[in-house]
Amino acid sequence: MEHLTIPEGYSSPLTIRETEVAIKEVKDYFERALAKSLHLTRVSAPLFVRPESGLNDNLNGVERPVSFGIKEQDDAPAEIVHSLAKWKRYALKHYNFHSGEGLYTDMSAIRRDEDTDNIHSIYVDQWDWEKVISKEERNTETLEYTVRKVFSALKETENYISRRYNYIEPLLPDDIFFVTSQELEDMYPDKTPKQREYLIAKAKKAVFISQIGKELASGEKHDGRAPDYDDWDLNGDIIVYYPVLDIALELSSMGIRVDEDSLARQLKLADCEDRAKLPFQKSLLNKELPYTVGGGIGQSRICMYYLRKAHIGEVQSSIWPEEVLQCAREHGIQLL
Repeated sequence: MEHLTIPEGYSSPLTIRETEVAIKEVKDYFERALAKSLHLTRVSAPLFVRPESGLNDNLNGVERPVSFGIKEQDDAPAEIVHSLAKWKRYALKHYNFHSGEGLYTDMSAIRRDEDTDNIHSIYVDQWDWEKVISKEERNTETLEYTVRKVFSALKETENYISRRYNYIEPLLPDDIFFVTSQELEDMYPDKTPKQREYLIAKAKKAVFISQIGKELASGEKHDGRAPDYDDWDLNGDIIVYYPVLDIALELSSMGIRVDEDSLARQLKLADCEDRAKLPFQKSLLNKELPYTVGGGIGQSRICMYYLRKAHIGEVQSSIWPEEVLQCAREHGIQLL
C-alpha cells in the first residue's frame, strides 16, 4: 500500500495506555534536556497569524495554509501556522531577549497538502526554538556547535528512555557526522537526494546535512527551503537511521537565520522579491530584528524513534485514509 509500510514481524511492545505514558516521559525529559543544553526559556506561541504579517512559514512555497475568517473582526482572515520560524525572531525582540539567550515553545500546525505515510501526518507538533547570536557568530563554527548541543539532548533522552524500557537499545552514535549537500551529491552523484540521505544515515547513524535550499552543481536542489528564514549557506537537517522502517528519519531542521544581505540575495534567487514589502521581511532588511539561530524538532518524530514505533499515528492522534486504518488494524499497528 502506497500510504503504509508494514515492517516484517512488527508488533508494539507497549499497549496504547503504556504508549501514552511513555510519550509523556519522552516529551518531558527531552524538553528539559533541550532547554538546559541551549539555555532556553519556554514561552507561549500563536496557533494562527494574519496572512499580511508575513510571519507564516512558506515552507517550499507551494503548501496551502488552512485559513478562516474571524467573526468579530468582520471576517478578517487568519492562517493556521505552518511553523513559527519567523514569529520566534520577532518574539525574541518583543520579549527583550539578549545575545546568548533563547526561547522555545510547543508548536502545533496543520499541513493540509502533506502526503501522509508512516512518518508524515497532516498534524505537525514540534518544539520550535530560537536563540539570539551576534552578527560575528553567523558562521559554520556556531552552527556545528549548536547542532552538537541539540544532538546531546537527543542522545541523553535516548539513554534515559532505554533505561526506562528494557526493549529499547540505544541507536545514536557518540557524535553526529557533518556533510554539506554538495559533498553528499559528490559522494553519490547517481542517486536522488532522498537516496543519498538514506545511504549516509545508514553509514553514520546520525548526520547533519547542511546548505539546503541552494542550487547544487548538478543544477538541482537537495531540498526546498523558504528564502526568508534560513540562510541557505548556514542551515541543515539532523537525520538518523531508523532500522524499524529501514529509512533515514529527519528529526530536526535548523540553521542560522538570514541577515539583511542573505535575505535580499535569497529573495532574488527565489524570484519573490515582493516579500520584501511585508512587515517581517522589511524589519529584517532594516536591521530591526536580532540575528539568531533556531530550528524545529518533531515531537511525534522523536517519540516514534525512541519508542521504536512503525507509524507516527502510534504516537499522535490524526486523520488517516480508511484503507490505512484497516491495514494498520490487520497488522497490529495501533493508531491513536
